Amino acid sequence: MKYHARTRTGARGGTRKGIRVAVAAGLTLATVATVGGCAFGRPRVVVPPSYYPTPTSSATGYSTDYPTPPYEPTYSPSPTQETYDPDGRADASGSNCDFSNSLRQFTYTVSITNPSSTDTYSYDMAVNWMKAKPADGKAYGLHERSITVGPGATETYTAKYTVNQSSIGQFWYTCQITRAHKTRM
Repeated sequence: MKYHARTRTGARGGTRKGIRVAVAAGLTLATVATVGGCAFGRPRVVVPPSYYPTPTSSATGYSTDYPTPPYEPTYSPSPTQETYDPDGRADASGSNCDFSNSLRQFTYTVSITNPSSTDTYSYDMAVNWMKAKPADGKAYGLHERSITVGPGATETYTAKYTVNQSSIGQFWYTCQITRAHKTRM
């Protein structure tokens, strides 16, 4: 079947061709676009899979817990209470381990630093002068003393031990802080 468009002559003498055909074609195109969804592509939104609810064994089949966003707020830790260790040997140090032949006396300078910012401690100290060669555990002398050290303070004293022998030959010795028991005051 052949299609023939009618022409009409207007008052000015010009012709109009297929007005009805153009209107019909436009309506047909609009109908096809509406029925087909859209003649133009829709923008596509991609949602990361980590934001979908995860399946669980709940009655709904999905949990309501969503992943934590990557921008977690941070909090500073609360101040902690100072720990107390009754063994205060880490707070004590020694220097100038010596023996005087003329005085027959061992000496050792001991410094104790209280690491606490709030507490005062009493340190029950013991210093031993030990045989060094051979190191057989024999002690030549012992000095004991209690000393109080305030918060953050350092106290220094000289530990002394006098040998009761009138004649001492050559020997090897070492100085050791063997006890620094600390008690809160």
